[in-house]
Amino acid sequence: MPRILVGSVYFLRLDPARWAEHQPFPPLGTLYAAGTLQAAGHEVHFFDAMIADTAADWRARVAEVRPDIAVLYDDNFNYLSKMCLSSMRQAALEMIAAARAKGARVAICSADAADHPDLYLDAGAGAVIVGEGEATLAELAAAWRAGTDDLSAVKGLAWRQGAETVRNPRREVLRDLDALPPPAWDLVDMATYRQVWRRHHGFFALNLVTSRGCPYSCNWCAKPIWGQGYAVRGARAVAEELARLVCLAAPDYIWFMDDIMGLKPRWWGEFAAAIDDLGVKVPFKCLSRADLVLREGAVEDLKRAGCDIVWLGAESGSQKILDAMDKDLSTGEIAEATARLKAAGIRVGHFLQFGYPGEGMAEIGQTLAMLRATQPDEMGISVSYPLPGTVFHDRVRSQLRDKRHWDVSSDMAMLYRGPYVTAFYRHLHAYVHRDFRLRRTVAQLRDALAGRAKGGGHLRALAFVAYCGVAIPLSWARLQLLRLMPHPATARRTAS
Repeated sequence: MPRILVGSVYFLRLDPARWAEHQPFPPLGTLYAAGTLQAAGHEVHFFDAMIADTAADWRARVAEVRPDIAVLYDDNFNYLSKMCLSSMRQAALEMIAAARAKGARVAICSADAADHPDLYLDAGAGAVIVGEGEATLAELAAAWRAGTDDLSAVKGLAWRQGAETVRNPRREVLRDLDALPPPAWDLVDMATYRQVWRRHHGFFALNLVTSRGCPYSCNWCAKPIWGQGYAVRGARAVAEELARLVCLAAPDYIWFMDDIMGLKPRWWGEFAAAIDDLGVKVPFKCLSRADLVLREGAVEDLKRAGCDIVWLGAESGSQKILDAMDKDLSTGEIAEATARLKAAGIRVGHFLQFGYPGEGMAEIGQTLAMLRATQPDEMGISVSYPLPGTVFHDRVRSQLRDKRHWDVSSDMAMLYRGPYVTAFYRHLHAYVHRDFRLRRTVAQLRDALAGRAKGGGHLRALAFVAYCGVAIPLSWARLQLLRLMPHPATARRTAS
């Protein structure tokens, strides 16, 4: 059997904002790939970019393992991998070169490689996996083990036949997720993850997934792996995997990384029942939709299963913008879902994006009003990001700029000629966060004065409120100036 080194590509240390959060999660998609190769009987080694420093660590690992095959497999459950950060692209190209220098054949599976296969084939990759990767990877490893250079029978590949790039037919996505071999948790350096989490947060978090894909049609969302398809694991199977993970690593907290959790009717109830039966309730966070949360019994089932926080893709407080996004959701549903979750003692996070076409100051004001009215516990902000293959990307194709990717996840650069310039959105990001923190601080002070909260720090909180009384109006005034700034003169007329 060939010796195979499987490595992730997202280096947390190269993304300063995420690195500063000290919240590393093992690359789950990469571990599924490694588990598939293990189940096929291969000798599998692992490189974890999440807790590595740079591509130099990969070179050292390649020298240590001396693999016959090197597999660079992005964590397709990590939303950051879809953004194709330029720093990660450069790291991947360096990793390909390092493996080729030691004589290894290289395969890569990532959203960026699927969009730009020639870039990676030119760099030395022998194959680019396009779409869902586990079955394709298993067949590719078998073909290379047999010594064949003809990969035409392996679905889901882009490869070179002589000087020609060949794109094989796409592989059908897997429907029975419970048939997949489990992630290769045995390869993970749990001690390092546990140390980082407990040192900075006082608890240890790990990640699982219950489904793949999303059937909704939000036109800015890229779906390079599963398209419009959706497949879900059995609730009992997920609970049993959680029980095994608790025995293996004793996590205090779980992140369910699904694009959308709880789509299947009654799934949350089945999961809560399995959790009760197995006695493995662990607090968790997940991402879902407001309309799913509003289904009868959903909030109660989430509470019974141990849910700590539900992140909702709110996106905007403007119904006009939600409709333009093809979100198929109303602002009223967002508000009602937030209220129900909070009433049940489940925290709520809102994902927001600014800069979608047609959004002006009135629509931004509606989003701010929604935040102030619903008062979510957490918030994440981005600007509209035109990902290849999306309707949104096609709509703004003629307005795309020379900068094609963010350098890091906190970049906040406008990649197309949006309503306002990049400086406006970067300042808006800071303004909204400061306003959000101010209102949360005021609420905490009210609770303290009413005797509903304990603890100190009240003088610091009062000082922050006083500071914001001056800073926020000034910040808003600056936004009014920035919105008048003209766009740069140049814009891309074609898109890759």
